[in-house]
Amino acid sequence: MSCKLKSAGDGAALVFHQNLKLTHLAKCGRLDEAVAVFNAMSTRNTVTYNSMISAYAKNGRVAEARRLFDAMPSRNLVSWNTMIAGYSHNQFVLAASNLFDRMPERDIFSYSLMITCYARNGELEKAQELFDRMPAEKSSVCYNTLISGYAKSGRFEDAVQLLNKMPSQSLVSWNSVLAGYTQNKKMGSALKFFEQMPAKDVVSQNLMLDGYVRIGDLDCALEFFRRIDSPNVVSWVTMISGYCRSGRIFQARELFDQMPERNVVSWNAMIAGYVQSLQIEEAYKLFMEMPEKNAISWTTMINGYVRIGNLDEACKMLGKMPFNSVAAETAIMNGYVRKERMDDAHQIFNQIRAQDAVCWNTMISGYAQCGRMDEAVDLFEQMPRKDVVSWNTMVAGYAQCGQMSKAISIFEQIGHKNTVSWNSIISGFAQNGFYAEALLYLVLMKKEGKKPDWSTFACGLSACANLAALQVGKQLHDLLLKSGHITDFFAGNALITMYARCGRILQARRVFNEMAVVDVISWNALIAGFALNGDGREAISLFREMGRNNVSPDEVTFVGVLSACSHAGLIDEGLALFDSMSKDYSIRPVAEHYACIVDLLGRAGRLMEAFGLVKQMPVEANAGIWGALLGACRIHKNRELARFAAPKLFELEPHKTSNYVLLSNINAEVGRWDEVERMRVLIKERGVQKQPARSWIEIKNKVCSFSADDSAETRTSEVCRVLEELSAQMRDTGIFPDSSVLDCG
Repeated sequence: MSCKLKSAGDGAALVFHQNLKLTHLAKCGRLDEAVAVFNAMSTRNTVTYNSMISAYAKNGRVAEARRLFDAMPSRNLVSWNTMIAGYSHNQFVLAASNLFDRMPERDIFSYSLMITCYARNGELEKAQELFDRMPAEKSSVCYNTLISGYAKSGRFEDAVQLLNKMPSQSLVSWNSVLAGYTQNKKMGSALKFFEQMPAKDVVSQNLMLDGYVRIGDLDCALEFFRRIDSPNVVSWVTMISGYCRSGRIFQARELFDQMPERNVVSWNAMIAGYVQSLQIEEAYKLFMEMPEKNAISWTTMINGYVRIGNLDEACKMLGKMPFNSVAAETAIMNGYVRKERMDDAHQIFNQIRAQDAVCWNTMISGYAQCGRMDEAVDLFEQMPRKDVVSWNTMVAGYAQCGQMSKAISIFEQIGHKNTVSWNSIISGFAQNGFYAEALLYLVLMKKEGKKPDWSTFACGLSACANLAALQVGKQLHDLLLKSGHITDFFAGNALITMYARCGRILQARRVFNEMAVVDVISWNALIAGFALNGDGREAISLFREMGRNNVSPDEVTFVGVLSACSHAGLIDEGLALFDSMSKDYSIRPVAEHYACIVDLLGRAGRLMEAFGLVKQMPVEANAGIWGALLGACRIHKNRELARFAAPKLFELEPHKTSNYVLLSNINAEVGRWDEVERMRVLIKERGVQKQPARSWIEIKNKVCSFSADDSAETRTSEVCRVLEELSAQMRDTGIFPDSSVLDCG
């Protein structure tokens, strides 16, 4: 009997120790080892199951946690709360709600978990409803959770109202409201609330300090910091990090040296500041002085070497690192990805023991950016737990490769689409020339209740620019003003381009003038706009103004201003600007610049001079250059030079119909019908497919698309008959329409 009791006692002690080990491994994130311990246990109790469920949930493996929960031989209240906590941690709100409704019993903690879950997800009405339904006396945790939810969402009146209803207000409750003000950058209201607080602690003071740092007001932050009686390490680190983020590394180091005592967090903050400012040698000196280093210290230094492209030194440091760090290995892997050394990146990826979502997404994104979509797809399909970033990466990858049908298919499979998901598909349409579809999906995005950001607006305005959809562009402009993204560089520059391409160059100039800060892209957009609208003089004037504002032109600037000279016939100005590129600005001309000069000379009838430039230029002639020369040959009816330029253009663009049509028209205008017929035969031999012309028109704020010879359009036959009659009349008057010279259909 005593032996049996002793055996039972030993068994219970073994389970107890195994549970402790399981809990420890789970807390350390060593999930695979925890699973191995769990599977090896011959006897498990409720604590064992609860620990393993928690471990799965904290590592994002919610489905496995739920399977284990369902397989439990018996559950207690802790089991139910653990599973709900897992759902809440991973933002599975509906699943948490369903499980909560099924609970056989609930305690205050159950209600607190569910209220927290709703509040974190922004479903504050549901959180409030559950709060009101609580049968027992409401705990301060429930009050604070709901107050914090209201405050973080910017609903300060609701937060303060609930605070005033609390039976016993705590400093935590007041700090929750204060945190809402500072996190939402409402520092005027935050200061007023701070001064009204009945009591304050160092947490309250650090919240105010962090608020000033968030809005970049470091002078007020420093003034507030000096008013703190006993600043703690958090206070010092907040100030140091603020200075580092704003590039004021000298002031950050001064504060660091003044610290009465430093912990590893303060050392890491200062090292991170040096790394951010790319002062890697200074960062390394400080790193070597550290009395104690943790995984973040090593990872920060490794990331620093990666940022300056010194991957060899980063790999050496990884080899010396006494910890296993997924973050450090991912940093090096990301460095290889940036240099498009995907095989080296994959080798690092295979060495990582605990591959997290960031590792997988980095590799998938790298393959997609390099155009190696087959390998991206293979990794995506192998990925054990895909997140929204994974799906978005695949959408962007397919869009980048021009495979929009596959991009749409992936997009439609995303369960919870975020703003990036919508931006990926919208920008994909815009980049691949599907402008009407880009605007359609922007409308669908709004209907889904997703808020557009600056990227959405920039893509939408780009689509409007290419469609010349002025009315839709104006509506996006109005939305930009209401959303607050009007101050963004990209959105402002897209607005300039949209108005310019829609022929509203004065409105484009007005947008430019109203922008708080402009960059070289803004100047380029406006210069290109004046060029497009035929105002070469104004484009050159803008170029001069750009110099007076100490903005250095780039290659794109000269493409715009040279194009303006070409379209306006400003030959001397254009040649002078071209000559100044290398002399005054140290910009080496590329093919696009030579194409502008060839076009400039060609339009002026100086064809042999243009041809001489093509033969002597140090860069290889592209399709733009030969196309400009061939276009000039048509204008000035130079068939001999056209016969030389055309084969060069056909070699570069063998399947572009317009090139064959251009040469055919040149021959037709001089009566060389045998050459016209030869072009027709050549098109058929090379399998050139004529793309029907497509046009867009705005009707009642809707962009309508139609193409030539589209039998689906109403009254097509009637339109064709009228066109035939007009063509016949033109023939009778001796005017032969160019479009009828060559029928490629």
